[in-house]
Amino acid sequence: MITALASPISYSQKSSNKRKGRDLAFVLDTSGSMAQSGFSKEDPQEQKFTLLKTLLKNFIENRYDDNVGVAIFGSYAYAAIPLSYDMKSIEFLLEFFDVGIAGDSTAIGEGLASGLRILEKGQAKKKVIILITDGYQNSGETSIREAVERAKEMGVVIYTIGLGDTKSFDAKLLQRIAEETKGKSFSAKNAKVLKDIYESIDALEPSAIRSQHYLHKELLYIYPLTAAGALLAFLLLRYKEEKLS
Repeated sequence: MITALASPISYSQKSSNKRKGRDLAFVLDTSGSMAQSGFSKEDPQEQKFTLLKTLLKNFIENRYDDNVGVAIFGSYAYAAIPLSYDMKSIEFLLEFFDVGIAGDSTAIGEGLASGLRILEKGQAKKKVIILITDGYQNSGETSIREAVERAKEMGVVIYTIGLGDTKSFDAKLLQRIAEETKGKSFSAKNAKVLKDIYESIDALEPSAIRSQHYLHKELLYIYPLTAAGALLAFLLLRYKEEKLS
């Protein structure tokens, strides 16, 4: 009876649907030119790269069921953040990146290759790279052609974003990279346009609705209560028999 009054409970948890997100790799230019200011009208002194990180954080906050990774490139490139669902950790790690962390030149081919290595570890059917740069390829051992061919083999869609005036980056190259991988190329001359571009990419590559989890609760008091009732009936029956004898 005491066990029944304690109202024991069992829980079971299930998800209403499987994750249906994509593997998304950001390939960020950290070359010396990303230290330039004047990209934002609201804060003319803010560095281009600092603003880029802020807008990137806002973008990934809404990538509910996606895996996100980050590769950075300058004179060389490396995979800085592997694919992860933990957007808060990614936002935290972004704070440690700064201009010149990978050298002052611009190795776009190396950056794309690093982004592809990140995506190779993922299991999602849809794989996307967002390449952001403000310069021309002038460094690195990996050619852009090799990286694009590898992306096509893997079925990776590449979106390219050129920062600043169209003369400051290789607009034709970025356009070609996007077209060959069935992506789209954008040009952001200032912070407002860059924000609008993020919103456009968000619409082109929408994140799946967050999976719903259900917690099923089952009350178990009926089992000890039934046992207590059976034992009580047995004791009453035994008492009656002893009294009659």
